[in-house]
Amino acid sequence: MMRGGPVLAVDGPAAAGKGTLAKRLAAELNLPYLDTGLLYRAVGRLVLDAGQDPAAPAEQFARALKAEDTQCKDLRTQEVARAASQVASQPAVRSALVETQRRFAQARGGVLDGRDIGTAIFPDADVKLFITASPATRALRRFVQLGEDPKAEGATARLAEMTAALQARDAADAGREAAPMQVAADAVVIETDTLSADAVLAEALRVVRERLGTHAS
Repeated sequence: MMRGGPVLAVDGPAAAGKGTLAKRLAAELNLPYLDTGLLYRAVGRLVLDAGQDPAAPAEQFARALKAEDTQCKDLRTQEVARAASQVASQPAVRSALVETQRRFAQARGGVLDGRDIGTAIFPDADVKLFITASPATRALRRFVQLGEDPKAEGATARLAEMTAALQARDAADAGREAAPMQVAADAVVIETDTLSADAVLAEALRVVRERLGTHAS
């Protein structure tokens, strides 16, 4: 497929910082940005809203997805995350959303974050980054993102629950038959446990400029 600009694939597990990085990269490089995980979360939300089991065939919901469905306020809850993981394991759902993702980057290129961008959606991406961190670090980030206070009463137990949920999601994403989450052979891995968002961006920009040369502004 001919593209009008470079494609940057930013993959990795939940709450590793890939979304923050991808948005900032897109802004720095003046490229469109797509959070592909929101597509699956939105499908999961549609399934739940219809009172259906997310483990049941959900292709019809993926094909009925509208742009406004990705704007729902509650797409970051654990319930939706579990539903997203279940619908994302279905080949028919992934197939329904693949072309949506590829069309997004056709005109001007783009920065896409997800779990299989560099392996399944754009195996020929110009730059591939895999952003990761320990489950404990990611759980704390997600906890704060949801407005929780890590020092509040009962926070330790809730953090442990969230850590376990992220580990279960990782196992499901890595173990699914349809486009499992894995590090592409030509991806650069960035571990973010001890890095600030600015430091992650600086390292990613270094990689991008090294790979794209004069094409990266």
